[in-house]
Amino acid sequence: MVEHIVLIKFSQKTTSEQKEELIRKTLLLKEIIPGILDIQQGKNFSNRSQGYEVGLTVRFKDRASLENYGPHPAHQEIVSYLKEIGLEDSIIVDFDIK
Repeated sequence: MVEHIVLIKFSQKTTSEQKEELIRKTLLLKEIIPGILDIQQGKNFSNRSQGYEVGLTVRFKDRASLENYGPHPAHQEIVSYLKEIGLEDSIIVDFDIK
């Protein structure tokens, strides 16, 4: 299995409603993209976040599923929406689950 972690930082113009819409749309990917075993996303409440406001974890069946996820049209729609609402930065970590 593979764990995919994403931390997202937004511009100041991004609204709370847009962040909620992002979360709603992202969670639907489990029903659309093959190989996703679990997907969780939510707003960060830690004061140690360094400005990253939303966290995402996606657990995949294997590396091939992760590789399919990136270019998948449904995922690319999320990426486009992120850019549209004011993505400022992201940190991405992928690792094999032992």
